[in-house]
Amino acid sequence: LGIAFPEITEMQARAIFEAACQLVKQRKKVLPEIMIPLVGIGQEFRHQRAIVDRVAGEVMHEAGVKVKYLVGTMIEIPRACLVADEIARDAEFFSFGTNDLTQTTFGFSRDDAGKFLAQYLEQGILGEDPFITVDQRGVGELMAIGIQRGRKVRKDLEVGICGEHGGDPASVEFCHRVGLDYVSCSPYRVPVAKLAAARAALRGKVKVKEMGEK
Repeated sequence: LGIAFPEITEMQARAIFEAACQLVKQRKKVLPEIMIPLVGIGQEFRHQRAIVDRVAGEVMHEAGVKVKYLVGTMIEIPRACLVADEIARDAEFFSFGTNDLTQTTFGFSRDDAGKFLAQYLEQGILGEDPFITVDQRGVGELMAIGIQRGRKVRKDLEVGICGEHGGDPASVEFCHRVGLDYVSCSPYRVPVAKLAAARAALRGKVKVKEMGEK
């Protein structure tokens, strides 16, 4: 959408930077993190980032202040995972949109899945609902590839997930295992996510200790 109608990206970026510049003038600390969605080609990201950077420069010049900011992307289609090294050359962070990544990997519409997913579970075709718990064999493998390839190019790449999987204990443990920096989820799921993250971290320490003792 931002490529077909670049004025949409310009409008959103301008709103972000005008607000950020206002806060800087009020002597408040601010670090906008702008996420470009649905990227699957490195050049797509570069195209949109160029617009963001141009608008940022224009707004800061008009306001007479400087604002530090980051531009990253939402990884939500399989191709993005496979070309993560290409995207990470220009993206400063990744956030896995696991709801959409699950849809695009399985070819299931999340809105329509309720009509047939129960039968998949009842008949043992799927062991778990992939929209609740990350499908580690498929979606999870793509995530692991994306993390590895992205950090091969940018070692300090911050990687997280957003979506309902961030509040599922099994998914949080998987995210910890593959090296994600954070999870985000709906507010009511935050306590469960915190507990799951703590348990995953403790389990990781125990395993490291056991390996060291051997």
